[in-house]
Amino acid sequence: MSTPTGLLALLLCGALSACATFDPDALAAAARLRRQYVDTGRFVLTAFVRVSQPGKPLRVYIEGDGAAWLSRTEPAPDPTPREALGLALAAEDPAPNVVYLARPCQFTPMAMNPSCGIPYWTSKRFATEVIASMDAAVSRFAALTPGQGVELVGYSGGGAVAVLIAARRRDVMSIRTVAGNLDSEFVNRLHGVSPMPASADPIEFARRVAPIPQLHFSGAEDEVVPPAVAQRFVNAAGTRCARALTVAGLSHDSGWRDNWPALLAIAPTCAMTAAAPLAASRTALP
Repeated sequence: MSTPTGLLALLLCGALSACATFDPDALAAAARLRRQYVDTGRFVLTAFVRVSQPGKPLRVYIEGDGAAWLSRTEPAPDPTPREALGLALAAEDPAPNVVYLARPCQFTPMAMNPSCGIPYWTSKRFATEVIASMDAAVSRFAALTPGQGVELVGYSGGGAVAVLIAARRRDVMSIRTVAGNLDSEFVNRLHGVSPMPASADPIEFARRVAPIPQLHFSGAEDEVVPPAVAQRFVNAAGTRCARALTVAGLSHDSGWRDNWPALLAIAPTCAMTAAAPLAASRTALP
């Protein structure tokens, strides 16, 4: 999926050396996040990790769809993002236990990932095996903070993955999404692109994650995933624990890092003082 503006930026980045200067390891190292590879069976995922206080919750950031397309009709041979906003947000987080998870086939050398193929960053990017792999990685790092909850943060398509992971787990304390694609069918129709029958649609799991405190941030200027997407998800989940917040002046991929410390300070809460237990019906897996 690409807008004309996004496509222009994509093509310019392919031509300008300045776009190639992004160094994920340098960005992560400045925040004391260390690269790790996580073998989940089907995929080897790239993570950047800082766990310094095992007695506190784990906050997991999930990257967006990355550089999935060269043009509106031509998929990229490698979905690694040119500028990883999910990683940039993680680097701004002062919490003691922070993990950044790249999506399958991002950042990890393709030679380490024989299962990687174009469908996994296009039509199957929210497929069952993708969500299972990401969930397995969350479990791997959650074991470093035993007995503590998990807080999920997802950017763009990573917001969809965060919801689908939360629908599988019983230890998720909160969900935050940033410009999250929380209704993929609606977003695809909005942009006139093909449906994704091999992928789960997060809005179909809205009621299942409804008891989890959650905040869904949208940029008022976002033309890729407009604020209506978050509101549709909140309407489906109910407003007791879910809120949609629109941030003035921000687009899909600009302004979020500078504003993240202030936005992160807004705590996801449920309307009742005591959080309700996670729904026992969350057993079917996306």
